[in-house]
Amino acid sequence: MKEINAQQLVRYLEARGIEHVFGLCGHTNIAVLSAMAESQLKFVNVRHEQISAHAADGYARVTGRAAVLLTHLSPGLTNAATGVANAALDCIPMVVIAGDVPSHYYGRHPHQEVNLHADASQYEIYRPFVKRAWRVDRAELLPEILEKAFLLAESGQPGPVLVNVPMDIFSAEVETRLWERLQGNTRALSKPSLDERTARRIIEHLLAAESPLIHVGGGVALARAYDELREFVDHLQIPLSHSLMGKGALPDDHPLVLGMTGFWGLRFVNEMTRGADWILALGTRFKEADCSSWYPEYTFDIGAEGSRLIHIDIEPQEIGRNYPTEIGAVADLKAALQLLTRLAREMLPQGRRAPGLVEKIATERKAFADSNIEMQRSDAFPMMPERILADLWSAMPRDAILTSDVGWNKNGVAQQFAITTPGSILIPGGFATMGFGPPAALGAKIAQPQRVVISLVGDGGFGQNPALLATAAAERLAVIWIIMNNNAYGTIAGLQQANYGLTHGTTFPRAESLAEQLPDYAAIARAYGVDGVRIDSAAAFKPALQAAIESGRPTVIDVAMINNPTPTSGHWNILDIYSPQQLKGHAATN
Repeated sequence: MKEINAQQLVRYLEARGIEHVFGLCGHTNIAVLSAMAESQLKFVNVRHEQISAHAADGYARVTGRAAVLLTHLSPGLTNAATGVANAALDCIPMVVIAGDVPSHYYGRHPHQEVNLHADASQYEIYRPFVKRAWRVDRAELLPEILEKAFLLAESGQPGPVLVNVPMDIFSAEVETRLWERLQGNTRALSKPSLDERTARRIIEHLLAAESPLIHVGGGVALARAYDELREFVDHLQIPLSHSLMGKGALPDDHPLVLGMTGFWGLRFVNEMTRGADWILALGTRFKEADCSSWYPEYTFDIGAEGSRLIHIDIEPQEIGRNYPTEIGAVADLKAALQLLTRLAREMLPQGRRAPGLVEKIATERKAFADSNIEMQRSDAFPMMPERILADLWSAMPRDAILTSDVGWNKNGVAQQFAITTPGSILIPGGFATMGFGPPAALGAKIAQPQRVVISLVGDGGFGQNPALLATAAAERLAVIWIIMNNNAYGTIAGLQQANYGLTHGTTFPRAESLAEQLPDYAAIARAYGVDGVRIDSAAAFKPALQAAIESGRPTVIDVAMINNPTPTSGHWNILDIYSPQQLKGHAATN
């Protein structure tokens, strides 16, 4: 029996448990869209492909499974590229299904084909950042390629894959048995753990250490190893630092959490990482900003006479990439932590004790919190960013999902905002894509409709793609967007001001009064059918946020904010490049 591929593709997705497909229509993918019309799949329609890619990214982060993105050829594929690359650098599983020109027109430059230097090669655009890019050359190959795509996207270090499909292959009839034979295939691969000998060596080193430290990255979230991490930390009483992407792996109110390291980390945290004799690194890449550009005098001093490193990651290439590693192990962190905790309890049943450590951490945390109290309570308007964060934290439910973007809403949140429900913050880490947060919140809300979802974003980030509001209105997605509006690309403006004494090209025209300031994002929201509120005083923000949460409607809250740089205590190499005489070897203070 034969049936067209598009119809069988839709049934295949349903059988895999896929419920939502994100994307935008084009003449190359309407066969799939038409087949979806009579299916259980929900197509999440958008007004720009980058919106769909970021929304799919947010959806995958919340569900822990590969999201599906359907795009048109060439401009559709390139519009989505930034969002797919963002997912790739944060190891988020995604299957991108892209339409292409008819295979029998290869070489003839049909409508919209990219082929100035090669024919039939649009899929190669994604090769630098996806785990694999397939071009389907025969209709009979689509089933097995799609099966491989899902397994690859979700296995090992997760990430996006591309399946590029000429439109005639979507419409071609193939034997149903080619799809049906996949039904008995495994949907997920078993993941590796540590061998017991290596695990014992790790515990022995940690127990013998004088000042051990655990440093975690986003790999803990990818492995959903939150409970296992807490059990391990509680038994061994080892302090824990985290990268930007490791934020919330252990609740920020846990007594052994130090905080974020690196350029935007706290001085106390960076001092603790430098002073550790053994560091157990879990699921982290030791990225530049998290490591103060790898300068040993600021954050990590690993190797030679400094700290000794144990590094566990699911991806071998991450181990030893930036620091010499004494013990490197490839393992799923959930399984690895289960084994490490079991052995730790066997080898030291009563648990490890670290006298005075909890009190020391609490004292340092309080000192930093006290330094922000004046700004958190300030009635200044435009608002202090610390006041915005403080009011947000007091108003939002503890299990709310928060998406950040870039700038104060990312760096300040990672530094100062307590995440107490693991996995409840979505951050654009590796690519640091401006414009990620607002559409990622759509995907998060679709994945968890019962939870409050809030997007904290700058005016620069929100301005990237306000058309996401059309999808929010159409799908009735009660996301709340809080625009920290400093009328600038604030972080870059601050950097330029500090090094060159001006803000050319980094700020926007400013009106004499708030009422005249453009754009009016609240008015834009209302034009899309979304509630919009423009805050006119510090006292008005929290009540507006509470009302938005209670309303159950999509809402934009536009808040004018003072452009204060996020405090830093680490270092970033670009400072040396811009101002080598003044700034080289100098750490900014809190």
